[in-house]
Amino acid sequence: MTIIVERLALLDWKRRVFELYSEIRRADDPRAAWQHWAAVRRELFATHPSSPIPPGDRDGYAGPHLFDYNPQMRVPGNVEGSANDSYSVPTSTGPDIRFSRLGIVHFELHGAPQQLDLLWLEGYGGGIFLPFRDASAGRDTYGAGRYLLDSVKGADLGSDGNQLILDFNFAYNPSCSYDPRWACPLAPPGNHLEVEVRAGERLEGPGLPDPSS
Repeated sequence: MTIIVERLALLDWKRRVFELYSEIRRADDPRAAWQHWAAVRRELFATHPSSPIPPGDRDGYAGPHLFDYNPQMRVPGNVEGSANDSYSVPTSTGPDIRFSRLGIVHFELHGAPQQLDLLWLEGYGGGIFLPFRDASAGRDTYGAGRYLLDSVKGADLGSDGNQLILDFNFAYNPSCSYDPRWACPLAPPGNHLEVEVRAGERLEGPGLPDPSS
């Protein structure tokens, strides 16, 4: 593709992802919204010219692969102010990306308190970014971590009053997990969880449930 065609295709990809998350935020049933999210992403990954899946692997692509929906993985996140530290986050390839710590998100998983740094992109327009790496990384999930929120790319689950909606069933792999030509920021130390998050996107494996069922 020419550079113009590539950029217009990427614009269409972003437009469709923004529309998808807008539909998710309006949905009354989180499980049904997740099923819709899974189906649309599967179609985009298999057919869209801006898919992170290499072109030769798209025909018959059956992913992204997901854990079954778990309603206990949908929790409110309370944002607490913190020192507005600015630091560079390493990427899979290429230069680091500058983020600042907007605050700390407190929530509960597996009956225990958890927290993650809520990052803010220090670029044009800014944007919230919430990556994480949990205890399943490298075994059942992508070793470098996954993303939950990335408002620059439309991944925004919304809020309830002053609380962010954290639904880890919507956690997804960065594009570099499919093709190393993509450069992706990695989860920094403040975004590591000691517990397993067996929800959202996982590595390919046998006997995985079909999100549409």
